[in-house]
Amino acid sequence: MSRALVEGFRACRVPVLAFGVAAALAMAANDAGTAAQGAGAPAGQAPAGRAGGRGAPQGGTPIAYDDRTGFRSIFDGTTLGGWDGDPTFWRAENGTIVGQSTAEHPITQNTFLIWRGGEPADFDLKVEYRINATNSGVQYRSVQLPEGGAQNIGKWVLKGYQADIDYANQYTGQLYEERGRGFLALRGSFGYFGSDAAGPRGPLAALENSDALKGIIKPDDWNQLEILARGNVLIHVLNGHVSALFVDDDTSARAAKGWLGFQLHMGAPMKVEFRNVYLKTL
Repeated sequence: MSRALVEGFRACRVPVLAFGVAAALAMAANDAGTAAQGAGAPAGQAPAGRAGGRGAPQGGTPIAYDDRTGFRSIFDGTTLGGWDGDPTFWRAENGTIVGQSTAEHPITQNTFLIWRGGEPADFDLKVEYRINATNSGVQYRSVQLPEGGAQNIGKWVLKGYQADIDYANQYTGQLYEERGRGFLALRGSFGYFGSDAAGPRGPLAALENSDALKGIIKPDDWNQLEILARGNVLIHVLNGHVSALFVDDDTSARAAKGWLGFQLHMGAPMKVEFRNVYLKTL
């Protein structure tokens, strides 16, 4: 089901919500027992997958990644032209975008490299990443916060949806909302936020086993990430497997468009690299 969902989703333009929601709800119906089990999962842990084990992901063969028909490169491989961030921490090097903090130049607040080529609404984004410590992420449909204020916000700070990445791979692949509602779809889950704060919010079903998905991530190596956004349906695909699906019916908080960006996380020294950044807007 995960493979069919993504391949159909890629082929569609808005309106596509009926397709996305129907497919997601079909998964939920098939996984009713697993969803009930997942409701009691500890905070920060995705519910168990359909097979209930920790072996290979249950989504079948990996989803094709290499087809870039209709995509355009938004990184030229040699400069940060079109991108905006703190030059203390961001540079272009050897065909990659590099974000790096050091003991001599620490980060005290998450900072971002922002793509200034537009604020995509419905799109597919393909990017490869490699990380050597702590935490990062790919921001999308985000807003840039005003600099200064009571919280002393830095110049390059984004708020919004994030495809999470971390070196320990506790969170990699999930959908997190930076400076917002927090965890929206844990790795391996179908998450939902309704418009009513008292209504259903959280994981409705398991798509894959979280531990099995963790097993397909390549530590200290390049990984492939695809983000698909159509209306209020958002999907993350990690190394060919759906790692998160989210339906956002929270009309007061959801975002229909916004900035793309890469995160460099505060804390211990770290280095994150991004390459082959391709975008298709719909």
